[in-house]
Amino acid sequence: MRSMWAMLKDPIVTHVACAFDTVVESFRNEMFDGYKTGEGMDPELFEQFELAERALRAMGLTVWSMIEFEADDALMSGVVKYGGEKSVERVVICSPDKDLTQAVRGDRVVCFDRRKREILDEAGVERKFGVRPGSIPDWLALVGDSADGIPGIPRWGAKSSSTVLASYQHIEEIPDDSETWNVQVRGAKALAENLAGARDDASLYRRLATLRTDVPLEETLDDLLWQGADADALRELCAEIGFEKFADQVLG
Repeated sequence: MRSMWAMLKDPIVTHVACAFDTVVESFRNEMFDGYKTGEGMDPELFEQFELAERALRAMGLTVWSMIEFEADDALMSGVVKYGGEKSVERVVICSPDKDLTQAVRGDRVVCFDRRKREILDEAGVERKFGVRPGSIPDWLALVGDSADGIPGIPRWGAKSSSTVLASYQHIEEIPDDSETWNVQVRGAKALAENLAGARDDASLYRRLATLRTDVPLEETLDDLLWQGADADALRELCAEIGFEKFADQVLG
């Protein structure tokens, strides 16, 4: 809560929204049995979901509670819906998640890792992952993403995937015959053979890693304008969790 309050005090920040996974499962679980679930999640952590939502709403933020979709889908949809508005100078996605870097556009839409104090614009994404934002779903499909339960394609590591995708952009553009590749990669023959035998899997993994842009967000841009905390709700919540000093700091 304190870090969020520090962000809201920044005079440059005017419109704010948060996306929240109300449940762990989403439509992607219907696409792939191996996709992440809530199995093994610490019950104490799960119990904090509702509390976190209450805290964000009490601080006056717009909260998108996701059930069918995931929080990242809502953020991507928000970028598409609001990012083109003339009054929006910059969109900052406050998340270190790799999959959200696919939303980055130039230096207008960026990702911000608050823990590392690192901002990734389009050039930063390319330096970090070796591919442009539009190829991030392809990169995740090849490399895999253990956090989401995406296994990836055998032998395709981060470096080989970056090298090949930097040239071909998307999985379907990578030739089955490594002899025709226009880049040199160690173990190219085995990489090509593994991909050729798993094209359907790779396509599925990319769909899993591709964030949706069609989440129904009802708010207008003006609705996202932060106008301060809900005093009653914030004091009530802070009293419940023994955090009264924070309410005093926010409300004065």
